[in-house]
Amino acid sequence: MTTVEDSVAELRAQLRHRTPVDTREASSIGRMLTQLDRLPAPFDEEADPVHVTASAIVVGPRGTVLHRHKRMKRWLQPGGHIDSGEEPADAALREAEEETGLVLSHPADGPYFVHVDVHYGGRGHTHLDIRYILEGDGDPHPGDGESTDVRWFSWEEAIALADAGLVGALRAARPDTARR
Repeated sequence: MTTVEDSVAELRAQLRHRTPVDTREASSIGRMLTQLDRLPAPFDEEADPVHVTASAIVVGPRGTVLHRHKRMKRWLQPGGHIDSGEEPADAALREAEEETGLVLSHPADGPYFVHVDVHYGGRGHTHLDIRYILEGDGDPHPGDGESTDVRWFSWEEAIALADAGLVGALRAARPDTARR
């Protein structure tokens, strides 16, 4: 069983070896490393207003899925908080399935960490967001209590209307430009 300490050590190593896709991600990597050194429980949203979250860049034959966040009123990738004992990649999958209603999966060769971003998460929180590629298809049908405005976009459409903190991730995840 992986411990929180193991997961944090793995995340630190991934961040230190990551080549950022843009200046925003470069800044986010530095901020995340600083916060990981400070936070005693970085995956616990109750422990500190600054915490790690996990989200998904959902890819499929129709492009990518975004949802219009019900509180923030911006087009974002699905994702959210990490439950106790959960790995970030598993949280990204769980949250994305809850928020889109799609059956999704990590790529066949395992979870692929495509981007990080530090941003305001609402309610006084700062999210240290780890973004993973998830694959899927079908028509979105989000669960009760989730944003109902969820749909597939072409890559060009998604990049044009996405929140500024998401644009680098979409460019990095786009199949014709993605680095794997």
